Amino acid sequence: MDFTNPLIYGVPCFIAFILLELTYSKTHGDDKLYNWKDLAASGFMGVGSAIIAPLIKVVSAIVIFEFTYELFNPITDGVRTNILGYASFGYVWYIWLLCQLADDFTYYWFHRANHEVRILWAAHIVHHSSDNFNLGTAVRNGWFTILYKPFFYMWMPALGFPPEMVVVCLGIEALWQFQLHTVYVPKLGFLEKIFNTHTMHQVHHAQNLEYLDKNHGGFLNIFDKIFGTWKELDDSIDVKYGVTHAPDSHNPIVILTHEFKDIYNDVKKSKKFSHTLKYIFGRPGWSPDGSTLTVKQLQRLFEEEKRLNSNAALSRPS
Repeated sequence: MDFTNPLIYGVPCFIAFILLELTYSKTHGDDKLYNWKDLAASGFMGVGSAIIAPLIKVVSAIVIFEFTYELFNPITDGVRTNILGYASFGYVWYIWLLCQLADDFTYYWFHRANHEVRILWAAHIVHHSSDNFNLGTAVRNGWFTILYKPFFYMWMPALGFPPEMVVVCLGIEALWQFQLHTVYVPKLGFLEKIFNTHTMHQVHHAQNLEYLDKNHGGFLNIFDKIFGTWKELDDSIDVKYGVTHAPDSHNPIVILTHEFKDIYNDVKKSKKFSHTLKYIFGRPGWSPDGSTLTVKQLQRLFEEEKRLNSNAALSRPS
């Protein structure tokens, strides 16, 4: 069965909504929401992704997903059967729901890995490198993530989901992710208990220490809650968007490669092979001497400092 990737229809909508949000912000006194040079850099990378992605997705759909599907779901006596012994999945409505849920689960771990494995963070940091949070930032995607993303999803066609179904669910996920990048949608009441919403994604894009590496979910927030990475937006905190080690450039090539350059410099000075591996595959910020710290280390220090300050305040005479 043939399906059209929903992103084909999404791209013109992306442009239209970016222009709408841009116009609204400029006509309603919110001039700082968009920076022209920043938007141009995001647009350049978005166009690059739009050119590169279809080529890679053809490979992922036809070669990687199709090969995996055929390997684990051979036709036996005229019926496509998974190697575990059950008939491979069809196209009934509840299979689509299961596929989208499986996609959401995979997206969570793919996205979390992009924040916790430095070589992957080097590719993903592009998306977070803007100091602005708007729909233009939504298309500011790194080109290198496209190369390895399909490998996270191989288990789905292996389990029996048709490759074209997986690709469509990936497209639907991308559409949802795009519209999350706006400050103009407030908290959504009851829906906040189930879905990954706009305010939760503001947390994800913040460089405030207490917000770092939170809310990796796609549609749902359940996996963040289960695995301890969920954080609600606190209205009392002044959100600062972007990354703590920004490229400080609007040059797309610098934005795309600056973290890879930093990895190279760290590896070059490394004196042990184990340190080299940690610089590449460890958490961002890791160092053998503690001269730089990971997010978890920084957050532990932050919480300890808060606890000490709280105890000191309580011990003061009234």
